[in-house]
Amino acid sequence: MNIKIVHTGLFKLDGGAMFGVVPKSMWKKLNPPDENNMCTWAMRCLLIETGDRKILVDTGLGDKQDEKFRSHFEPHGSQNLITSLEELDLVPEDITDVFLTHLHFDHVGGAIKRGVGDELVPTFPNAVYWSNEKHYQWAIHPNERERASFLKENFVPLSNLDCLQYIPVQETPYEWLPGIIVHYLYGHTEAMMALEIEVGTKTFFYCADLIPSSFHIGLPYVMSYDIRPLISLQEKRTLLEKVVGKNWILLFEHDPETECATLIRNEKGRITLDKRLSLEEALEG
Repeated sequence: MNIKIVHTGLFKLDGGAMFGVVPKSMWKKLNPPDENNMCTWAMRCLLIETGDRKILVDTGLGDKQDEKFRSHFEPHGSQNLITSLEELDLVPEDITDVFLTHLHFDHVGGAIKRGVGDELVPTFPNAVYWSNEKHYQWAIHPNERERASFLKENFVPLSNLDCLQYIPVQETPYEWLPGIIVHYLYGHTEAMMALEIEVGTKTFFYCADLIPSSFHIGLPYVMSYDIRPLISLQEKRTLLEKVVGKNWILLFEHDPETECATLIRNEKGRITLDKRLSLEEALEG
């Protein structure tokens, strides 16, 4: 088993929405906003290589949305999904599986591209795309709170073209492949999937939007985007206890700088950040 970061660029989201009830006087020290209160975030996807499979976890924002849409989120940076794969000596045809943690546009936008004649086609033509039926139905029939996050052109073509398969939803974590365990989460959105990944003697947890950045480790730091914030709070508490108890390493999808982190329980009994690490450092340490 091997894992690698796939950078898909940066974008901006409202700082208040990202930090929820935490006052700006506190969060602005963590991720300083611009004059419009927007903070910069990463879209950090993951490549898992196991056996003969090359699994891409999430796909970033993509580039098919119009300029009006993109102006709300200001995508920027020199890296994108395809060039990042090229840096790993891969082309889209090499990807065998695309695992979608959930179907919000900043996680699934790169799954579909515009082909000849503006036709919507899978970015990874040889891949099986993976979601779960409970979340897919939630995205197809969105509530008003999440409607703007579920852009059907990002995922409905996958179903129409028979590229999409479902992972069974269970009450307990599910071993999808040897060493890759799916955790089902309900605070951010319905049946989001995060991954526990065993790499040698180390265990990594790809947080998706449960803990989007190292700034969100503190329990009150719950995004306003979450549909069930109290559930998010409990899911975070459960995860943090596991991370400290089992010496897991967190992998952040949206942190603008920090790829990984270890946690520690301080003298007051509170779980806090221990070390910020690159994935390379985490694998070698």
